[in-house]
Amino acid sequence: MTDAFVETDRRLGAHVTALIGVRGGAYPAGNSVLIEGADATAIVDPSTSIVIRGGAPRPVDRVLLTHVHEDHVAGVHLFPQASVEVHEADLLGIQSLDGLMSIYGLPPESDDALREIVVRDFSYVARPDATGFAADEVIDLGGVTVTVVHLPGHTRGHSGLLIEPDGVFITGDIDLSTFGPYYGDAWSSIDDFETSLRRAREIDAHHYVTFHHKGVIDGRDDYVAAIDTFAAVIGTREQRMVDYMADPRSLEDLVAHRFVYRPHVDLPWVAPAERRSAEMSLVRLLAAGRIVDAGDGLYRAA
Repeated sequence: MTDAFVETDRRLGAHVTALIGVRGGAYPAGNSVLIEGADATAIVDPSTSIVIRGGAPRPVDRVLLTHVHEDHVAGVHLFPQASVEVHEADLLGIQSLDGLMSIYGLPPESDDALREIVVRDFSYVARPDATGFAADEVIDLGGVTVTVVHLPGHTRGHSGLLIEPDGVFITGDIDLSTFGPYYGDAWSSIDDFETSLRRAREIDAHHYVTFHHKGVIDGRDDYVAAIDTFAAVIGTREQRMVDYMADPRSLEDLVAHRFVYRPHVDLPWVAPAERRSAEMSLVRLLAAGRIVDAGDGLYRAA
């Protein structure tokens, strides 16, 4: 393990350091967090940037995960002697590769391609000994507590972590980026995501750490502005869909048009993610009376 902190790291209190990733934690990198208690030291979401560093700045006793996706578990293999913990709903994703792939829920051809990427580019190593924590559980590191705030929608087990007494809230993949909320997996839910965003908005902290892009946001006012902008992306996407359905459109039309990813992005999970996202939005828009079923697999704006 490395003993040195890098220049971009930020000390956020007596016990917490944000380990800022490559390019500010832009995917495939991410921003990890080191928590130093009197009894144990934990790292949260060891990213590809931790792999590049060769480890954490201090010996680590516990690995805490906000959820199980490839970029959040890339550095888990660096800590074979540490315990690994994640919300119980996501536990199977770190216990086996098959478990992880069930979270994504991709069709066979995309599944095969992503398996290769996860192992080759994200150093995935299963931890069958990993254990699950529960919503609202308090993890005691000795003079430092980590409270689990269950925030499903991105995955079923996605959670934020509130660290006291330093007043630091780790938001996971509520990353407050311009990309907006991602809910393209088999385990994703727009409705759950919106509920989680409302809950996350109420968290009062001194510092907020996102896994991607934003990094550290200081103060509640800036955080609230950022999370409101982030949450609004869902409505913007769905309004774009309604506008697009001024003429009758099929699900395949929506998938090809792309309302989540930009047209140039070519990754194995893009088409399945667009399909899953569009399917959920169609259900919501139909229920709200904003679109109607035009027959023959077509939908149009009401």
